[in-house]
Amino acid sequence: MLEIITSDLLPVRHGFFTRKGGASSGIFAGLNCGTGSSDQAEIVVINRTRVAEAMGVAELSTVNQVHSADVVTVTGPLPGRPRADAMVTATPGIALGILTADCQPVLFADAKAGVIGAAHAGWRGALDGVLEATVDAMEALGAHRGNIAAVIGPTISQPAYEVGPEFIYAFLDDDRDNARFFIQGAGDRMLFNLPGFGLHRLRRAGVDAEWTRHCTYRDPDRFFSYRRATHQREADYGRLMSAIRL
Repeated sequence: MLEIITSDLLPVRHGFFTRKGGASSGIFAGLNCGTGSSDQAEIVVINRTRVAEAMGVAELSTVNQVHSADVVTVTGPLPGRPRADAMVTATPGIALGILTADCQPVLFADAKAGVIGAAHAGWRGALDGVLEATVDAMEALGAHRGNIAAVIGPTISQPAYEVGPEFIYAFLDDDRDNARFFIQGAGDRMLFNLPGFGLHRLRRAGVDAEWTRHCTYRDPDRFFSYRRATHQREADYGRLMSAIRL
């Protein structure tokens, strides 16, 4: 059975899907929805179909995620998979799907205006403005940022996100106050608060936002994690799906 995490902040159909209830096996065991993984293609299709069925659609709208701040406005079937990291729509019946495995999946909704969005926000995308770009694209469809709610789903938490000293420079160059999202780790290492940074950017943009407080790294039974797979020297890793629709 699928396990779907939801938030009361989003008054539309949505879900952050865990790895439970899928057809994959081995290191991909469960609901691996990553077409870019080395999992069996036909099994990934089965998993994605299960998510689509749970969302009440025939197919999910997804993009080729490249850690950018680019947003696609979806009005019908997407031709191919455009390179972008966020989508918005005001068209009922379209389900927007985002893949993650430590990065932030962020789902947006202005229920009054009937506009939704979904974003993939790793550290690079969040720093470059993918969250704000999603809000702007929603406004272009008639949303009002004061009515937009955004929820960050399962992502890597600060205790598990160790980075080198050079990592912080990109954030300090953008805003010296970003130092508050880092704490000292072992030796010269730092620990980065990715969901805290995401919440900051969303709230600064005028959006009501929350994090579900699930850490992908620390709960292997429920979530895939790129960093955990790397630390365990696994050959590949699964991808989680998060989706939203009107």
